[in-house]
Amino acid sequence: MKTVKLFLVAAVISASSLFTISCGSGEKEANPLADSLSSVNGELNGQLSEKEVALQEFVTSFNEIQDNLNAIKEKEKIVTAQSQSGDVKSKEESIKEDIQAIYDLLAKNKSRIASLSEKLKNSKSKITGLEQMIANLQAQIDTKDGEISNLKSQLESKNIELSNIVMNLENVEAESSAKTEKINSVYYAFGTSKELKEKNVITKEGGFIGMGKSTKLKDDFNKEYFTKINASQVTSINIGAKKAKIITSHPSSSYKLIGEKTVEKIEITNTEDFWSNSKYLVIITE
Repeated sequence: MKTVKLFLVAAVISASSLFTISCGSGEKEANPLADSLSSVNGELNGQLSEKEVALQEFVTSFNEIQDNLNAIKEKEKIVTAQSQSGDVKSKEESIKEDIQAIYDLLAKNKSRIASLSEKLKNSKSKITGLEQMIANLQAQIDTKDGEISNLKSQLESKNIELSNIVMNLENVEAESSAKTEKINSVYYAFGTSKELKEKNVITKEGGFIGMGKSTKLKDDFNKEYFTKINASQVTSINIGAKKAKIITSHPSSSYKLIGEKTVEKIEITNTEDFWSNSKYLVIITE
């Protein structure tokens, strides 16, 4: 399968209207491919401005997964050829290195697919086309996983020791999971200015003769006072205050303060942008 390119996807979708067949009666016969592409196009229509960043991330991930599958296929061919020619034991180290590389790539793909599935699950709007693409890639990974397991069994039957490879795979998966959790871990704290000062979260600096000072996060702030959340899962934070002011750096276009007489909550409309400048969110309330 060729690498998915965003511009190619757009071109195919825009051209879907051409895939119809004229019947003798002059009516147009429905075409399954055209219907499918038209459905995806309809879901995207008018929403692209909100989703283009996320969509680009999905396409980048699809490309990476497909590139990894292609690399696995090439290494699989090399290992198979080595295992079927001459003295296999003399090629043992080379075979083990290639098998390890294959398992590493499989682990990365599994981690990436899991992350994409989670993001799509938590997305406010579902796009059937993306769900199907993820399902197709998952099927390819599952098939390849089975093929590599069979290859591993064949190699072990020829006295190639690969037990440590399985342990390494588990370590790679654990490491990938830990990295994903670390990337998605963000923190927030809110309270009155007095409370946050007393808890060593904020400080006032600058100004002239006691005037014009600005409030900011302390350099050595108290991290224990913050609440940890998963950025990929939490898109709103309940506040319940008369007023609320964010003092950490978060693009104003990436969130909304919800409420009329009081600020009920902060709604994060663009997760990636919101946490791009700071993993810590500080809100001063009144």
